[in-house]
Amino acid sequence: MRKLLLTTVALLATAWLFAQNSIVGDWMTVDDKTGDNYSVVRIYQGEDGLYYGKIQKILMGPEDVTCTLCTGADKDAPMLNLVIIRGMHMEKGELRGGKVLDPNEGKFYYGKIYLKNGKLVLRGSLDKLGVFGRNQTWVPAN
Repeated sequence: MRKLLLTTVALLATAWLFAQNSIVGDWMTVDDKTGDNYSVVRIYQGEDGLYYGKIQKILMGPEDVTCTLCTGADKDAPMLNLVIIRGMHMEKGELRGGKVLDPNEGKFYYGKIYLKNGKLVLRGSLDKLGVFGRNQTWVPAN
């Protein structure tokens, strides 16, 4: 019985540590200007080996809101299930390359995503080097 209990505790601790140290998963977005939580984004690895993120849940406002400022195929697409992180690759523990869509502006930015103190930092920038941009810090959506 004691061995089973220790094994269960060890497995739970391992799962908790893995969840806290993986970019893949569900993240609660935090507005960098207001501090409000406005959605839950799921980051996942696609069949092509690249990483993506889509809006799983809308926390502020109606769930049937659309991306009116988006262009192309995303024009007037529902925000729910909208893919906002596209085509990133893992490099040295960070997601790089690809693009990040700001659905409030309808614009794409260069992106970089990494973990810091159990939180996810998303850097969106106008340039590939990340000089001209801003950060958002997201928290696990547990």
